[in-house]
Amino acid sequence: MSTECKYQQICGGCPLRHLAEDEYRQFKIAEFKKTIQQIKQDDIKICAPVFINDGNRRRAELAFLQNKGKIVLGFNAAQSHEIIDIENCLSLTAELNEILPQIRNFLQIFCSIEQNKKVKNKIQKTSVKSGDIWLTQADNGIDILLQIKESIGLEHRMEISDFANRCSSVLRVSVSVNNAYPETVAEKVKPYITMGNREVLIPTGTFLQASTEGQQALIDLVLYYIGETQGNIADLFCGVGTFSYPLSQNIKNKIIAIDSSQELLDGFKQTVNKLMLPNIKIVRKNLFKYPLDANELKEFDIVVFDPPRAGAKAQVEQISAMPMADKPQKIVAVSCNPHTFVNDANNLIEGGYHLKEITMVDQFVYARHFELVALFEK
Repeated sequence: MSTECKYQQICGGCPLRHLAEDEYRQFKIAEFKKTIQQIKQDDIKICAPVFINDGNRRRAELAFLQNKGKIVLGFNAAQSHEIIDIENCLSLTAELNEILPQIRNFLQIFCSIEQNKKVKNKIQKTSVKSGDIWLTQADNGIDILLQIKESIGLEHRMEISDFANRCSSVLRVSVSVNNAYPETVAEKVKPYITMGNREVLIPTGTFLQASTEGQQALIDLVLYYIGETQGNIADLFCGVGTFSYPLSQNIKNKIIAIDSSQELLDGFKQTVNKLMLPNIKIVRKNLFKYPLDANELKEFDIVVFDPPRAGAKAQVEQISAMPMADKPQKIVAVSCNPHTFVNDANNLIEGGYHLKEITMVDQFVYARHFELVALFEK
């Protein structure tokens, strides 16, 4: 694992990169154990942590700015809005690093394009001055999303199409203006990633695990903790179906996948329909406002949940309040925020569950964040 980065003193992306590998890993393990100590149960089995290697980040959000006719492209400085101009990033995959010079050249042309805009009854020349660019490395190429504040014209669209055609690795380029739903401007082929040995189409700008290796580590742990248990499974905060697809490989499992994002679920449904998977049912529901109640939950043998950083408080409270006989046999919790996980874990324990095992997954290399997967049983 290489730690030498010429930006590490100024870039805010990897605050722990200055540490030697062993020192870094011991720091992460110590932070993890410190978090677990807040859980109100003594006999918690802590499994060996899973560390993902450096250089595997398949998703990145870079900021760009046209400054004196030149493009500044990179990440924000630590605790600042200043953009650190970078040539490459040790955290990213080789494929994403390889395309950075081409993206810089594209932005140089794209931001130089002017168009007329009427402002207070006067015609003014405007151009794109700044924005963010999301890069996602799919299994078959690279997906790009531009987030800008200015609307684009025909010349912008032509340059996007030319850029996509120039770069063999670019599959799709979309644009979001003022955080509106992204418009796909150029698409040579739909990007996909592999989940549970299935090619899953991904919507523009979709949330994915930070690395392919990290995604597989989480899937492996969820399947390991479920073990031989099978039956009706609730996959809550399901996203694009990261856990639903591998769970559906056992035809005896019947999965209800629930999320609030229409965009994510549309892509999920498209793939489920294309693959004709009979044992996945997709439901749109805001689990923060309208969690599954006792009558709905008692139908499930297993609940898997992977909430955003806010945690699953409302849903966990519903599970904990159920009569013991009706509770799902197993709860498998995936969390990207250990602090909200502690609250959810304590709620489940108070509701009659036993936290049997927990594993840390470190896919945000040299960052302070880590993820975890935990098994609760009645």
